[in-house]
Amino acid sequence: MTAPSRPRPRPHRGTAALGALVVAGLCSTLLVQPSPAAAAEGVRVHDLQGATRISPYAGQRVAEVPGVVTGVRTYGSRGFWVQDPRPDGSAATSEGVFVFTGAAPAVAVGDAVLVSGRVDEYYPGGEEDGGQSVTQLSSPEVTVVSSGNALPSPVTLDAWELPRAYAPEGDPEDGGSVEGLRLRPSRYALDRYESLEGMTVEVGEAPVVGPSTPYHELWVTLLPGGRRTDHGGALYSSYGAQNAGRLKIESLAPVAQEPFPVADVGDTLRGTTEGPLDYDEFGGYTLVARELGRVERGGLAPEATRAQRDDELAVAAYNVENLHPGDEQEKFDRLAAAVVESLASPDILALEEIQDNTGTEDDGTVAADETLRRFVDAVVAAGGPRYAWRGIDPEDGRDGGAPGGNIRNVLLFNPERVSFTDRPGGDATTAAGVVREDGRAALTLSPGRVAPADTAWQDSRKPLAGEFTFRGETVFVVANHFVSKGGDQPLHGRFQPPARSSEEQRAEQAEAVNAFARELRSAQRDARVVVLGDINDFAFSPTTRALTAGGALESAVGSLPRGDRYTYLFEGNSQVLDQTLVSPAIRAYEYDIVHINAEFADQASDHDPQVIRFRP
Repeated sequence: MTAPSRPRPRPHRGTAALGALVVAGLCSTLLVQPSPAAAAEGVRVHDLQGATRISPYAGQRVAEVPGVVTGVRTYGSRGFWVQDPRPDGSAATSEGVFVFTGAAPAVAVGDAVLVSGRVDEYYPGGEEDGGQSVTQLSSPEVTVVSSGNALPSPVTLDAWELPRAYAPEGDPEDGGSVEGLRLRPSRYALDRYESLEGMTVEVGEAPVVGPSTPYHELWVTLLPGGRRTDHGGALYSSYGAQNAGRLKIESLAPVAQEPFPVADVGDTLRGTTEGPLDYDEFGGYTLVARELGRVERGGLAPEATRAQRDDELAVAAYNVENLHPGDEQEKFDRLAAAVVESLASPDILALEEIQDNTGTEDDGTVAADETLRRFVDAVVAAGGPRYAWRGIDPEDGRDGGAPGGNIRNVLLFNPERVSFTDRPGGDATTAAGVVREDGRAALTLSPGRVAPADTAWQDSRKPLAGEFTFRGETVFVVANHFVSKGGDQPLHGRFQPPARSSEEQRAEQAEAVNAFARELRSAQRDARVVVLGDINDFAFSPTTRALTAGGALESAVGSLPRGDRYTYLFEGNSQVLDQTLVSPAIRAYEYDIVHINAEFADQASDHDPQVIRFRP
């Protein structure tokens, strides 16, 4: 993507220093204040949690806070949860809290304890990322009073109990933050989750809307009647449709002891799933399951598009997720099989995230011919055509993506069906222009890059344009991979509505591509132009509006049924990131998003490919 996709070690939650600190190398922030000389006594969990997101005791030491241990985490961020069995009756104040120990806790579930420690607000991922904080007790002194006690009854989370509205609007005088607002758990889902932070909650039968991941998590929805995809996912259809029922599920047991279940979208989590409610930067509120229900399979199967007819041109795009020669042959084989079996061997194939021949080894290599040779060989082995390819090597380290990888867009084509018009001279820094030849539009460079010197493409992949001929007709194809959403504030964060800072650069990129399409149409009014790839933005976004401004292009996503409009899945939301756009001269087309990856635990890539068929 794309949306954040990276190794995710569990950060530690503590530091001995005072002040607002970033724990070195762990991207986590602990907000504390100088402690008073004496610890506050007579404080219960609901007192230190308070009725807002920030504890009224933040930075202070509290003494002998009573509770029952409800969960023990012996890996990652080590510690335990305690819950007060004597609630105060307020729906806004949580009765549970996490106690950060930093080492394997010397307590067990069912222990009645008295905990003294400092009240901190911990920001998973770092305060600057815009996420919410977790109220916790740090540097604890723990006294076990008794063992084998009954646990407090869990709070059931379901469609009857959870508000449909997602989040309150933040305080404009506080930069849009919701931290100082009093919680309204009966009105907003984020407030309801926050009011239960650290408490034991349970869910019963719940649809899976996000597949299990390598990080041993899956997503369910507690509002099954909300906006749904055709396959049962949660459809992200507008900035106001956050799908309030989404909840992440993890297991409290180490995976070595209890393997995490494999789940796809459309499966159902049945039985009882119960445990403390936590919060982290990778999705927000998380049920850390002390008891995990079973997954009932829904039978979702990967799709396959139909083959193009003889007089149809099939143009496809596929983000192959940082493909390089160091990948296992299995990845090449699976991606190639998808091209042949799921995409029916399209005539033209735009690939995104092709890395150079040495992958992320930052050695100055920029050529990707070995990556492409292995990919094409794998397609042939899978029964497909021997594709030819055209691309332009980037300048080293100038196109974003994984450091050293030099990812780029590449155009593949089946020479038995399509011919490529080679116009030499294209390189990393020279822009392809548009001229009029014999009354028709033509590129000055083919392949060529679109406006590579434009600041819109700083640290980002440059579009690759190519001129093709199919059955005597010229078609221009522009392969894209716009800048990712990195740096945007999270949907579940403390700033509401969240800022989408990355959108500004994508809008500039969209304007540059739109201008290129208008140049082609100015040279030839009925020029056939296909713009496609990983746009990294939604069909309802300002980016898409900039791409389609002035009628130069139309997004094909709108031709699909609403429940089929998604190519990527992030934090339980099925959403469009990849798009295909066409010029008005392509009047009749058939567009298909081929769902083979995003909804499945077993993925060859994190994106679904897309294909468009038309008669030029």
